[in-house]
Amino acid sequence: MITELIYTTRTVRRFQEDRPLGQALLAGLVDLARVGGSARNAQVLKYLIITDPGLRQALFPLLGWAGYLRDWPGPALGERPAAYIACLLEKNLLKGAETEAYCDLGIATQNMLLGAAAQGVLGCRIGAFSPHAHRLLGLDDRYAVLLVVALGYPAETVMLEEMGVDQDVRYWRDGQSGHHVPKRRLDQILMEPPESL
Repeated sequence: MITELIYTTRTVRRFQEDRPLGQALLAGLVDLARVGGSARNAQVLKYLIITDPGLRQALFPLLGWAGYLRDWPGPALGERPAAYIACLLEKNLLKGAETEAYCDLGIATQNMLLGAAAQGVLGCRIGAFSPHAHRLLGLDDRYAVLLVVALGYPAETVMLEEMGVDQDVRYWRDGQSGHHVPKRRLDQILMEPPESL
């Protein structure tokens, strides 16, 4: 069951914008992030759920959507996320170990996205955003925006493609709303252990 969930938890960038996500579902995803592992158990992350239509509309142009799809400005009206969860660093809890915060962030957002996919909701982690997002979200200097997770019911299909040895890693779109994501094969990433001593 977990294997199937991991394989189906794909990044999507086009959503059924008119299908809202309930506050209980979104708070449940934050709860899954909350109980994940945390370096030194410092728990330096906070979360801001964004569902208000006006705030979503104002946040949208501040986000970068798909670095490999240079001619695509992001999802069109009607295909934008139904919600966002901003992942924030509470700086005073960090105590100088910034790399640990990013480990926590990976664990937390993967928990969120797995929990979402189990309910038919998919998402996209967005790390490219304007510094104006901080001000738009009404945050003071205690917080830094690390990542924005866009969420909604998917309006596209994502397909994994096995990569050849020299194949390009860039994802691409076909003409039928299909999003193709190359992945290295297991035999390309699984290394042989050293000979026993």
